Amino acid sequence: MKKILNYFTKGEWALFISSVVLIVLSFAIFDRSNYLTLIASLIGAASLIFNAKGNPVGQALMIVFGVLYGIISYTCAYYGEMITYLGMTLPMAVVSLVTWLKNPFKGKRSQVTINSIKGKEWAFMAALTAAVTVAFYFILRALNTANLIPSTISVATSFAAAYLTFRRTPWFSLAYAANDVVLIVLWVLATLEDISYLSVIVCFAMFLVNDCYSFINWRKMQRLQKLMRESDEKERLRKESEAQADK
Repeated sequence: MKKILNYFTKGEWALFISSVVLIVLSFAIFDRSNYLTLIASLIGAASLIFNAKGNPVGQALMIVFGVLYGIISYTCAYYGEMITYLGMTLPMAVVSLVTWLKNPFKGKRSQVTINSIKGKEWAFMAALTAAVTVAFYFILRALNTANLIPSTISVATSFAAAYLTFRRTPWFSLAYAANDVVLIVLWVLATLEDISYLSVIVCFAMFLVNDCYSFINWRKMQRLQKLMRESDEKERLRKESEAQADK
């Protein structure tokens, strides 16, 4: 228990606990019936705090969240969200989980080795995202998806976030933050019809804060990992030099 408590910083515990409290309070005040939404929101909050640490547990929880959120989206006729999470975000979370487990930092599976991508890959991702977005626009239009334009934009941000998560780059958090903003807009529109969905808005508002923190922490971890690799390389060269001198 002590190890678990010490794993997160005081600030991270404060962020997680405040997220849980706000999610539960909004559910108690505005909903009180859609327990699936409450469970999904709490699992999502737990997923984000682990993702912020680069821990693969976050991706495992994201798989569960993707299933639950897909069901919730279906009940609100947000077919774009349903298809995006069940057909794209969820499978990508599975792939990301495997990738993160295969790339532990210094052999510790509690933190993934952070990657960076170059200009050509950014261009490739942009082109792929554009192609997926255009294709989904026509699919969602054929399905008479509610709030078509925001739903289509959500596909674009979700795909970019899923791709960057798989590639283990800090920018995945900002892509998810952009997606959170789109989702807040979508659920505000749904709330105009049913006030109970206000709890979902609070959920994604908390997700937005968590994703912003995740980006900051990943950049910090990226710098620390770089310094540690440089230190290890210097130590390796020193030992090689000493070995050569002994000869």
